[in-house]
Amino acid sequence: MSLTVAVQMDTIRGIKIAGDTTFALLLEAQARGHRLLHYTPDRLSMRNGIVTAQVEELAVRDVDGDHATLGEPTRMNLAETDVVLMRQDPPFDIAYITATHLLERISPSTLVVNDPVSVRNAPEKIFVTHYPQLMPPTLITRDKSEIEAFRREYGEIVMKPLHGHGGAAVVRILPKDPNFGSLFDLFSVTFREPWVVQQFLPKITEGDKRILLVEGEPLGAVNRVPAENDLRSNMVRGGAANATDLAEREREICATIGPELKARGLVLVGIDVIDGNLTEINVTSPTGIRAIKRVGGPDLAVSVWDAIEARRSAR
Repeated sequence: MSLTVAVQMDTIRGIKIAGDTTFALLLEAQARGHRLLHYTPDRLSMRNGIVTAQVEELAVRDVDGDHATLGEPTRMNLAETDVVLMRQDPPFDIAYITATHLLERISPSTLVVNDPVSVRNAPEKIFVTHYPQLMPPTLITRDKSEIEAFRREYGEIVMKPLHGHGGAAVVRILPKDPNFGSLFDLFSVTFREPWVVQQFLPKITEGDKRILLVEGEPLGAVNRVPAENDLRSNMVRGGAANATDLAEREREICATIGPELKARGLVLVGIDVIDGNLTEINVTSPTGIRAIKRVGGPDLAVSVWDAIEARRSAR
């Protein structure tokens, strides 16, 4: 079947294709004969309840520096497409939330992946707290006294903004850290949302495993090891990607959360696991497809499109 697929993303001209999951999905869609359309979130509009976007025909090539050709912009009713891939990067802010409301209006005539209602209702560092038995000790707060009490109980902690992404502003606080007061003040004036405070997991030095689930099934993983003298394992922060297999505990985590992910229409999800502890459930624009393939794993773009086509056929 040939589908008309619109991708809502940060401009394709600015991506680094070697590690970009959206690009991997576009390559696979094009190989299957699907028609590709490209637009950025700022081109979304709604008039009298009709959601449109200024789209461009898109052709992609796995050639660094010459990876995309865009046609002339034209405004299109998104309800006339078969599939919309919601793939813009966070931050998960009011603009992101607004986009989910607009894309909700084109369902069920158009399949939106991931489901915009579920994306809106599953902020990555909050949704994970539905499974406290799988997580390290975790506090969400802006209250300094609560953080200090948490430090007294657990010693070393990690603080990060609730809606942060890509490893930005993740800091480790020592049990008697003279920088804590200044960091608290800095966080207070920089971020309006609460912070996530977690017990520090020393085995982060051995890696933070990114596991990709498609329709709730774990189909591939990569172990991201932090660079020397850095807490963060994100590959955009210099983390190294290594081949890995799933341990029994990680399979238990996936078996626990997988059915709920599928039921919510979260077709592609990336979870982060450190030393058997689930730390995040990434649903907005999960990454890892190209990294997993690069270290010898399967091409999960194939599995994602198998799932999308099956969902589309079932409508």
